[in-house]
Amino acid sequence: MRQRMKLPTAKRQPTAKRQPTAKRQPAAKRQPTAKRQPTAKRQPTAKRRPTAKRQPTAKQQPTAKRQPAVRSKPRLARRSRPRSRSQVRLRSATELSPRYPIHTGTIFPPLQQTVSAILSVQNEEDSIGEVLNELEKLQVDEIIVILNGCTDRSYDIARQHETVKIVHYADPIGHDVGRAIGAKLSTSDILLFVDGDIPISANALMSFIYAVHRGIDVALNDISPFISTFDRRDNLTRCKEFLNRSLGRSDLTVNSMTAVPHALSRRAIEIIGYDNLMVPPKAQAIAMLKGLKIELVGSVNVIERNKVRKSNVGHVNPVAQMIIGDHLEAIRQAMNLIGNRLSLPDHSRKRIAANRNGI
Repeated sequence: MRQRMKLPTAKRQPTAKRQPTAKRQPAAKRQPTAKRQPTAKRQPTAKRRPTAKRQPTAKQQPTAKRQPAVRSKPRLARRSRPRSRSQVRLRSATELSPRYPIHTGTIFPPLQQTVSAILSVQNEEDSIGEVLNELEKLQVDEIIVILNGCTDRSYDIARQHETVKIVHYADPIGHDVGRAIGAKLSTSDILLFVDGDIPISANALMSFIYAVHRGIDVALNDISPFISTFDRRDNLTRCKEFLNRSLGRSDLTVNSMTAVPHALSRRAIEIIGYDNLMVPPKAQAIAMLKGLKIELVGSVNVIERNKVRKSNVGHVNPVAQMIIGDHLEAIRQAMNLIGNRLSLPDHSRKRIAANRNGI
């Protein structure tokens, strides 16, 4: 084995010595600051004058003790209270919010057109007398009372009014059919429809007559202020609004010819037809499709004052089911006249393209 030769390494050069640093110069001494001048002494303030003593106030007389408030009896539920003639209260003119002004006097000016009041009654002996008294204040040309299936004293009370024309049916025929019969028998230019279970003041009823006298064909009662929000409405109320919106009258909201009071012109009666008056939603649909003038005239709360019967109590009751069926019939009638889409726009691209291409 060869041995490696060690080469001599170069010697390190000695490092240069550090130069000594310069000594720091001593800092200059601070000059003494000038002494502050003594501040002037504050002048003594003038002494305040003593305030006048307050005169003693007169002693307050002891207040009389409040009499304990008499607690009223808790209000019973609407449906559990009995309805009697003394409990039926007329709706005053100040409680309404009509779009047409209400006549506030006791004497109504004569109209150039004749007026008929049509009243449908079914066992309304507690209220029919007050309803007829208010109608007689209007000085209408004729009052037609349709008694359908009455078993109480409604007929005897109606006979006490000499100006009333009475049509009696032994079996119940329904309020809508009774109104259609009364319209068929009437001969006046303006027809006012009311029910026998809700007395309404003559001043409030006159607003509906004035509206038709001024050119409105269908004057409806606006019950929307007394309806709750959409999520709390029942199926019947939603059907009413759907029909109005489907026919391009969203301004009518939930209002319909199913609610009284409402008034029609003779022109509206002839265009709608007497048979269609038996189905109020159908009659209203025809009126909208034929271009009749329909407006909301006044607001009379007939919802809370409607007479409670076995047929109209409960979430699902026979009366509500019947009126829903009437609205379905009205929608079918409108579809037959203007098409399945009614007045609702069609936003489907396929159908729009098919119609454009003639497919």
